Amino acid sequence: MARPQPDRDADVPVQRLRVQYAKRDRLRFVSHRDFQRALERALRRAAVPVAFSAGFSPHPRISYAGAAPTGAASEAEYFELAVTAWQEPANLRSALDESLPAGLDVVTVVTVEPGQPSLPELLEASLWEITLSQVTAEEAGRAVATFLACDEVEVERRTKKGIRTFDARGAVVSCTVSTRSARTGDDNPLPCAILHAVVRHGTPAVRPDDMLTGIRTVAGLQSPSPAAVTRLRQGPLVSETGEVLDPFAPALGALREE
Repeated sequence: MARPQPDRDADVPVQRLRVQYAKRDRLRFVSHRDFQRALERALRRAAVPVAFSAGFSPHPRISYAGAAPTGAASEAEYFELAVTAWQEPANLRSALDESLPAGLDVVTVVTVEPGQPSLPELLEASLWEITLSQVTAEEAGRAVATFLACDEVEVERRTKKGIRTFDARGAVVSCTVSTRSARTGDDNPLPCAILHAVVRHGTPAVRPDDMLTGIRTVAGLQSPSPAAVTRLRQGPLVSETGEVLDPFAPALGALREE
């Protein structure tokens, strides 16, 4: 018997675009799967000519990399999109931003030039801001120093395959502490310790909550309220300085070749 043929051939992309978007406010609780559904609806609403794969169940040619965990806000989430007709990046940014819910905000759209590294190659590390309420900078500073002085800090996390144990310390490139005051309803200031941590991407991915679990394990530091977590940047890591670069920076290619 002849083998059934696919319903359609694959679309031929004429352009690939990379999109940076933000998850803000209550939309930080949107899961990655929920975002995928919202994005596909927004692309249809904005009449973007997305390229589709071949086969009986064609799917839009969209690739994702480095998604933040559910509950974390982010200023630097990324996906790549293939289209069948040339799009002006600025126009696509505006149309897509208008079609997405408020709080899922398109920041930048750029065309992928031939020979550029893939998104997973570019997204080597993240800069996280972690706010610990009712914790002073002095308390947080001592706990972070204890954590950074360790060669290894094992933590456990429940995954789809069960409990997994891994090192939360090795991925942390740096962590600094500052402070600010948060005001309650009766105007009494409460201390808030602010951690800025550069975390290298790897397998398994070390998340901010893994780092906080490690700090609690070795130093006993725990905020009375859940930490507020925001990814400020995601991109190439400069080993010498620990800086996380913008993956869309024009001079990035030349810098990485040196």
